[in-house]
Amino acid sequence: MRAPAETDFTSRLRSPAVAARIGVWLGVCFAMAFVTGVISHYAQLPHPIVPLPTSPSWGYRLTQGLHVASGTAAIPLLLVKLWCVYPKLFAALPRSLRTGLLTALERGSIAVLVSASIFQLATGLANSAQWYPWQFPFRSSHYALAWIAIGALAVHIAVKLPVIRGALGAPLESTELDRPEASVPGAVSRRTVLRTTWVSAGAAVLLTAGATVPWLRRVSLFAVRTGEGPQGVPVNRSARAAAIDPAATGEAYRLVVRHGDRSRELSLADLKALPQRTEDLPIACVEGWSAGATWTGVRVRDLLDLVEAPSDTEVLVRSLQRRGGYAQSVLPGSYADHDDTLLALELNGETLDSDHGYPARLIAPNRPGVLQTKWVNELEVLP
Repeated sequence: MRAPAETDFTSRLRSPAVAARIGVWLGVCFAMAFVTGVISHYAQLPHPIVPLPTSPSWGYRLTQGLHVASGTAAIPLLLVKLWCVYPKLFAALPRSLRTGLLTALERGSIAVLVSASIFQLATGLANSAQWYPWQFPFRSSHYALAWIAIGALAVHIAVKLPVIRGALGAPLESTELDRPEASVPGAVSRRTVLRTTWVSAGAAVLLTAGATVPWLRRVSLFAVRTGEGPQGVPVNRSARAAAIDPAATGEAYRLVVRHGDRSRELSLADLKALPQRTEDLPIACVEGWSAGATWTGVRVRDLLDLVEAPSDTEVLVRSLQRRGGYAQSVLPGSYADHDDTLLALELNGETLDSDHGYPARLIAPNRPGVLQTKWVNELEVLP
């Protein structure tokens, strides 16, 4: 059995005209996923040079919803794009040195781009489902491969720009740029291929967007989080998964607020005796899901005032969590001083469920869910 040759692929559907049009939207999806992914990575840095703004409070919810939606839409687009250009993989290298180098660069960029894209899409989907069948750290690996993928995409576009411009400037049914072997009409028209691709990409987004858009939840069959959970908010890590000691959240619970040599210990009753504030704030996760909720608790700034902490100082937030990542987070000064940043004691009018961080958890506007620390037992003002 011989290997395929470029001459074996004779359908006119595998054309630059189709590939270029799909490539435009694939590039848009990749760019959107890249930008929103960089935003998420930056938001999780412990000491960012310039913290993300605290408003709008739904900003992170929007960017991560777009991140997952664009990545999901890219899956059918990438598959059809690869189907279109598949015959080129079997073309012989040109004898001309210059043309041969350009072809090698083109194929090399495609190989890197496809490999990185498959890695990003596969690990991104697994992360959304919180399934990690690998040993490497997801966040740093996903971030590094994003730069490789976007770099390979830029090289590919630069090499193929003349063909792309020619294909987009000509009618869809033009055969001027087709391979000589592509002489057989397809079973359907090129327009049908494009329309089917757009519908598939739209359906993929629709079936997952309910994780972010509440009114789509009934039709989003593939959304991994659709609002279920205690008190109407999903849970990523339960109290059991975090190895929370029930005794530590009972009568013995104390919140410690520290600033240098000043400190205060407050019981849950002490916290409830302080002025309470209620805010409507979404909670959004890097996996793409989010939920709106009403939180009631004590302003973090009011707690810092108890130890005379200056304004615009970072705060280290520690948790009773004994297992899993993100047992602590750094709260930038702009967040710590914001009126909407709370040490929440209630969720949607009820005492916090243990899986939502009872007896107290952090909630701040426009902040990644993994940094909204649960089971908080210490606030330490950093020097």
